[in-house]
Amino acid sequence: MNKKTPSLARSTALRGPIQAEPIQDLGEVLEAGALVGQEIKDLRRASNVTLSELSDATGLSKGYLSQIERGISSPSIKALHSISRALGVNISWFFPSPAEDDDEFREFVVRRDRRRRLEFESGICDELLSPNLARGIELLRCTFRPHSFSGKEDYSHKGEEAGFVASGKLTLWLDGKEISLSSGDSFAFESSIPHRYANESDEETVIIWAISPPSY
Repeated sequence: MNKKTPSLARSTALRGPIQAEPIQDLGEVLEAGALVGQEIKDLRRASNVTLSELSDATGLSKGYLSQIERGISSPSIKALHSISRALGVNISWFFPSPAEDDDEFREFVVRRDRRRRLEFESGICDELLSPNLARGIELLRCTFRPHSFSGKEDYSHKGEEAGFVASGKLTLWLDGKEISLSSGDSFAFESSIPHRYANESDEETVIIWAISPPSY
């Protein structure tokens, strides 16, 4: 019987890692301990996925997943691969690169060469500018390749969004109404309004995007 992959709030049926990133060193997983569990919990909640849905998608028990999230149990390599696939990220998402000089600021600061990334098959790349997904807001740098799009159908979820077009052009549909945005324009709307967006131009577009609460 095929297991159902949970639906994610952020656009997408098209979401998913481009390349697999296998981890061979079990010690790396065990040493990370509670940090990995917290990252899994934050991403699962931001993705609007319940423990039951994650259990169904991975074949791992709710009890075991709960213990991982609380730092009571460390995930095996196989379990971590299953969890990352179900949540639509590369396994490296759960192992953010430590800062060399400022570990004490990791909770507050993201250095430009240590951003976590998600790439979508439709041509959008999201870089997480927020240190984590545990707070009430997430900040993203979204790069749209020419003719990339969030999806062919509108979607909606709880919360609010706002963005600034740093470069290029963006077409935004809100409740079926088309809005054309150019470099220097900004926008804000309630995420419960059906929406989608696309870069219909021949040049790259970069958006600084804020979403509250996080809905990766």
